[in-house]
Amino acid sequence: MTPLFSTAYFPPIAYAATLLRHTDIWIETKETYPKQTYRNRMEIMTAGGIRALTIPVIRNNHTRTDEVRIDYKDRWNVIHLRTLTAAYAASPYYMYYEEELNKLLTRHYDTLLELNTATTEWIIGKLKIHCTLHTTDDWTTPNGLEQDYRYTFSPKKSLPPNTMPPYYQVFSDRIPFVPNLSVLDLLFNLGPEAKEYLQKL
Repeated sequence: MTPLFSTAYFPPIAYAATLLRHTDIWIETKETYPKQTYRNRMEIMTAGGIRALTIPVIRNNHTRTDEVRIDYKDRWNVIHLRTLTAAYAASPYYMYYEEELNKLLTRHYDTLLELNTATTEWIIGKLKIHCTLHTTDDWTTPNGLEQDYRYTFSPKKSLPPNTMPPYYQVFSDRIPFVPNLSVLDLLFNLGPEAKEYLQKL
């Protein structure tokens, strides 16, 4: 059952580049849900610098990932869409994805896994990545797997210098290049060339 990934909300570029190398992807659903990860958060570039967009979730200390529910009390999806528009309206390709993105995020999802599956499948489609997502039925201990990526991608882990070549970002005139943001940053700025960029990583 490899390669094994965590679920992710519009995952970082390194996650997408790793997806590209596989045809069958297994998403871990039976883990005890961890906090402060890309499972419910993406990072984008705004005029004020890097900003994390986080989905509020309903969980306790022992909730499994496939049981984590989304809290819509504060209309997080509306806030995320407005922030994405403010950040990327001036990017070369945002307008080509805006309508679909709005439909995707204004749809109601009961669980975080449902939302993340929908957003990841959308990204796979836009990048023309030829892979299929599967979900796990049982928990797999984190040893003995050659392709266990569940804990590889984390907001707490910085990439080694020069891991990713710079590409144009909306605020490049005032903010130095920031690597490994949400794959949306890559898609909005490079459009059809985004897959070619990922293939070089």
